[in-house]
Amino acid sequence: IEHAQSQRMPDSVLYEVGNGVACITLNRPDRLNAFDREAALTLQRRLDEASSASEVRAVLLTGTGKGFSAGQDLAEVADPTGPSMAQILSEHYNPIVRRIRSIEKPVVAAVNGVAAGAGANIALCCDIVLASENAVFIQAFSKIGLIPDSGGTWFLPRLIGWQRASALMMTGDRVSAKEAETMGMVYKVLPAVGFMEAAMDMAKNLAQMPTRSFAFTKQALNGSFRNTLEEQLDLEDWLQQRAASTSDYREGV
Repeated sequence: IEHAQSQRMPDSVLYEVGNGVACITLNRPDRLNAFDREAALTLQRRLDEASSASEVRAVLLTGTGKGFSAGQDLAEVADPTGPSMAQILSEHYNPIVRRIRSIEKPVVAAVNGVAAGAGANIALCCDIVLASENAVFIQAFSKIGLIPDSGGTWFLPRLIGWQRASALMMTGDRVSAKEAETMGMVYKVLPAVGFMEAAMDMAKNLAQMPTRSFAFTKQALNGSFRNTLEEQLDLEDWLQQRAASTSDYREGV
């Protein structure tokens, strides 16, 4: 039994809660935290845990080792017994993106290294993206004859503009952390030394703030890309009335 336990594979996604923050860590460092089915489904479960846990008021998403995530594990794609492309999108990545956008808590991505393909786009769908100075972003899909997925064609043009997004998606060029900051792809670049501590400090700070208003803000931002101005004003009206009824608002005033 002891031998079997010692040979047990490490968890592909780590989960730890403290100071109001759920730290979710992609943990396949030997594969640059590339996703296989088990890792993708586990991340979904961890996001659900963070969403439902009353003690969690903010989420920090990061990776172990040198990478945030290299995207899809191509060994799984090449396996004839592995999931189909339809399954990979409908059961793996799309549910992850939907969870991040719908969770009523701020989600901070701490991009510690390479973020490629689906790994990059999952990071970019988070509410706040912090990048280590060692981080690199790559829309790697064109290199293997695919289109950007995991919401990439929706988020990236809105972050950096149509022209830059189109070029990066077609060329697959590497974007350094500093370039990503200049483009508006990420919120802030932080030194590699002490990066995770700084990212956790931001998440802890968010956890101490009025998180109900963050939930309403996410709803407003999600709606802003499909609404007319009149519809958005109505949505703001409705959400602001809800925010004004909270104890956070009364305390803040």
